[in-house]
Amino acid sequence: MIAVIDYGAGNIQSVVNALSDITTDFIVTNKESDLLKCEKIIFPGVGEASFAVKKLHLLNLFTMLRIIKKPLLGICLGMQVLCDKSKEGNVSCLGIINTTTEMFDASKVKVPHMGWNKVEVIKESKLFDGIENNSYFYFAHSFYVPLNDFTVAKSNYDIDFSAACEKDNFYGIQFHPEKSGSNGLKVLKNFIEKC
Repeated sequence: MIAVIDYGAGNIQSVVNALSDITTDFIVTNKESDLLKCEKIIFPGVGEASFAVKKLHLLNLFTMLRIIKKPLLGICLGMQVLCDKSKEGNVSCLGIINTTTEMFDASKVKVPHMGWNKVEVIKESKLFDGIENNSYFYFAHSFYVPLNDFTVAKSNYDIDFSAACEKDNFYGIQFHPEKSGSNGLKVLKNFIEKC
């Protein structure tokens, strides 16, 4: 069973629709007891980092997510919240990935970054099994995770940034798999079947 965390983010339904193409074995929940029963967790994200962190505290999920040993996939904001801090609202996050999210420089590029971008896999990753390197995925974000020790794939928008990170049982992707066609569905399928 897969759990999709519902903490009030805007894109839950599109993630659910994409998952429905792969499996029926999932639930949408914000209850700790449900998350503890599931084998894997998907943490989707559209919105603002300080709001997301506040909601995780209110739902009593923050501490549990920091120490959970099950595979967890953070999508977009969900990946950014895996970091130590976010400059979006200057908030302390889950502290899994040792870096701080930054905002794109609006004096150099249009912010938010929206559209299809090439993703280069730079370290072996089960998430990208069976996907041709330098494939395109759909992005929609103003903040990014800088390249760090846990970056497994990168993309570029004025600067190189982390398109995917992995640390232990934690996986993060900056792009939206639910909007990235067959490659996006393959990433979700790989997470469910291989991670």
